Amino acid sequence: VSAGGRRGPGSRAGASGRRRGAAWALSGGQVRYSVPEEAKAGTVVGRLAQDLGLEAGEAEARRLRLVAQGRRASVEVSGASGALLVSSRLDREELCGKSAPCALRLEVLVERPLRVFHVQLEVTDINDNAPIFPAARKNLSIAEFTTLPGSRFPLEGASDADIGANAQLSYTLSPSEHFRIEEENSNSRSKSLFLVLTKSLDRETIPVHRLLLTASDGGRPSLTGTMELVISVLDANDNAPQFNQSVFNVYLPEDAIQGTLVARMNATDADEGTNREVRYEIDTIVPPSASDVFSIDANTGEIRLTGGLDFEAVNLYDLNVKATDKGTPPLSGHCKVVLEVLDVNDNAPEVWVTSLSVPVPEDASVGTVVALLSVSDRDSGANGRVRCWVWPASPFGLEATFAGSYSLVLREALDRERVSEYEVEVRAEDGGAPALRGRRGLRVAVSDVNDNAPAFAQAVYTVLARENNAAGAELARLWARDPDEAGNGRVSYSVWEGGVGGGWRPASSYVSVDAESGRLWALQPLDYEELQVLQFEVRAVDAGEPPLCGNATVQLFVLDENDNAPAAAAAAGSVVAKIRAVDADSGYNAWLRYELWEPRGKGPFRVGLYSGEVSTARALEEADGPRQRLLIVVRDHGEPARSATATLSVSLVEAAEAALAAAAGSSSSSSRSAAGAEMGAGAASAATNVWLVVAICAVSSLFLLAVVLYGASRWAPRAAVLSGPGPTTLVCASEVGSWSYSQRHSRSLCVADGAGKSDLMIFHPSLLKLCRTGCDCDSPPSAVYLLIAFADCGGITCGFFCALMFCHVSSTSDARQCDQLDLCSHVIIKTGKALWSFHVLFRAQFLLAAVVNLHSWLERWLDGP
Repeated sequence: VSAGGRRGPGSRAGASGRRRGAAWALSGGQVRYSVPEEAKAGTVVGRLAQDLGLEAGEAEARRLRLVAQGRRASVEVSGASGALLVSSRLDREELCGKSAPCALRLEVLVERPLRVFHVQLEVTDINDNAPIFPAARKNLSIAEFTTLPGSRFPLEGASDADIGANAQLSYTLSPSEHFRIEEENSNSRSKSLFLVLTKSLDRETIPVHRLLLTASDGGRPSLTGTMELVISVLDANDNAPQFNQSVFNVYLPEDAIQGTLVARMNATDADEGTNREVRYEIDTIVPPSASDVFSIDANTGEIRLTGGLDFEAVNLYDLNVKATDKGTPPLSGHCKVVLEVLDVNDNAPEVWVTSLSVPVPEDASVGTVVALLSVSDRDSGANGRVRCWVWPASPFGLEATFAGSYSLVLREALDRERVSEYEVEVRAEDGGAPALRGRRGLRVAVSDVNDNAPAFAQAVYTVLARENNAAGAELARLWARDPDEAGNGRVSYSVWEGGVGGGWRPASSYVSVDAESGRLWALQPLDYEELQVLQFEVRAVDAGEPPLCGNATVQLFVLDENDNAPAAAAAAGSVVAKIRAVDADSGYNAWLRYELWEPRGKGPFRVGLYSGEVSTARALEEADGPRQRLLIVVRDHGEPARSATATLSVSLVEAAEAALAAAAGSSSSSSRSAAGAEMGAGAASAATNVWLVVAICAVSSLFLLAVVLYGASRWAPRAAVLSGPGPTTLVCASEVGSWSYSQRHSRSLCVADGAGKSDLMIFHPSLLKLCRTGCDCDSPPSAVYLLIAFADCGGITCGFFCALMFCHVSSTSDARQCDQLDLCSHVIIKTGKALWSFHVLFRAQFLLAAVVNLHSWLERWLDGP
């Protein structure tokens, strides 16, 4: 970037074409540019948006802008291009004075997301200020002859507002045979300028010498300043006062009060009389604006403070003190007093808020940036080191981003319903002794989000309403509170169909709730005989996004009124229900009996011992209550006996034709038994009885056939068999169990010892012994026993076949025929087992049903009409 600078006094015409460069560097989030002072308005300092990594057009969209910090900025950001431009005159001397380098710290903000960047703009010096002398003319008086060659007369040098090489001055004196100019480095910060006499003066020859002193700076091109020296040649007093040292170094703290002694000057004069009497005065002061800060006693030479010191404004003073005698002409001596001001902690830290993002939503995450702050202290060293914190500490905190820059961030979750606005104070304290503090107050508002569901004043509302009420009658008023604000806290009410109603219809058919007021209305007259308790839920939903809801349970109790005429009660013996239980066992273990366990005593109901029918034991009364709960226990006749329970709920109504019964099952207490409850039906019992008759006739026919076959085998002729050992011996062992009284499986084991053969046969438990223990084929098993056994296993066909076979076997007596019997029995048993399961279940079912029905008929006959 090129920029022109304005010309100062004494500058050449070509100075306006000088070229200056601006450089930037991006490191650690800080951009550095340099621009020459006096650059014209509109001069591009740098492509700020590009250097910050923003795309084309993104600078304007994200509102790239500068943030001023208490001083007028001379640069601005172009909204369209994102370039940093010079907006007004840049004068390095006005901005920074003699400080080098001259760096302006700027803060740049971009939004979406909010970020801050630090820009350091260095204003480089150009040679736009010419050296300036304190006065355009300087008068000197020098005695003739008494002033020896080599005598030096101090002069006040010129000053240049520029810095660096542009402020390095060199002096030249117009040609003179009597005088020359001489520079002397009094210390590292200043130079002393002297006019040196090279040849004695002669007043009669030249009474007044006029010389031109020129000061040139080190710029390219160089600028100059001039001062005229008027030297008057005097006679007489030839000894000037002399100080004991040429430079005095003094140190004072900036909080020194007025009247404080700075230094006591002392000059001596070798002359006598009035020529040695000395008067002191401050000749010049740098900077000139400090002329009212110091005063000197003309007689004693004491320099005292007459004003206040400020380290942050001026930290170094140069005082040229002159001592003049009272001779004629008066002579003077000079010395310099260098006063260095010491810093004290007299400036409190300053806190600036550069950006504030309010209001903050209450669901903002921890770490959200709320505000950007800058903290500075004009003091130096430890007095300028600042630490910051937030008070109160919760829920915000500070995070340092750069030197002197902080972010106010969220440390804890917010809750608008608890605190809707925070008064936050950012405090800063320096490291001085005593420490000074600065503070800045912030008001952070919290915006609402829908994070609270409506809550009812009661979890359960109990409402009493008389039956036969008018439709539209107000039953109750419900109210739910939502602590959110605006739409998030606006509640609407509705009857939730998912609630539990106590009637046969949904709750919304009985009641309605006003969506805004929460008033509960009756949609129709209530009838106690139809509905005693109505339980449902009312839902309250807010208008937030997403909506939240709360529920309350309403229990509506209908109060009875005398609106029904008396009706005849049910007579004793009326069947209410029938309980049917099924046991997977068989025989005696499956024979069930029913008992009424609760209520005991003189209850209005009873249960049939074997039928399971529930009937009224007496006429029902008003004192019996509207609802009866019966606990029925079902037990089998096994050892040990197992049981199951069933619960029957009976509702008593006044009209017999409108009676409604509700039954509910309960869990069984047996691991092998299963119990159920059902309503008996006459049609099913009639169908079952027909099959029972058929089954009984079939079994009776089978029994008669068995008797005939037994007689034929009994009187048939049989051959004698010799006793004694034979080739094969049949040994039988039997464990017999009763079908009616035992659940154990019976096993018959037969072991035959023969040549090269050993068989093990297992028979069904119902099979009787085929042979006696230790017997041989002399006593063959009876045909009827075998017939009954195979009737259990396979049915009538297998039994008939076995009877014919045993009739044939009974006429023989040899061991071979016993073996044939053994093999045939084994084959028949194996075949019959395939039909065993179906046959046993079928026969057991009908036999048990016959016994149960017979018991039911007997019980009814005994109970009477």
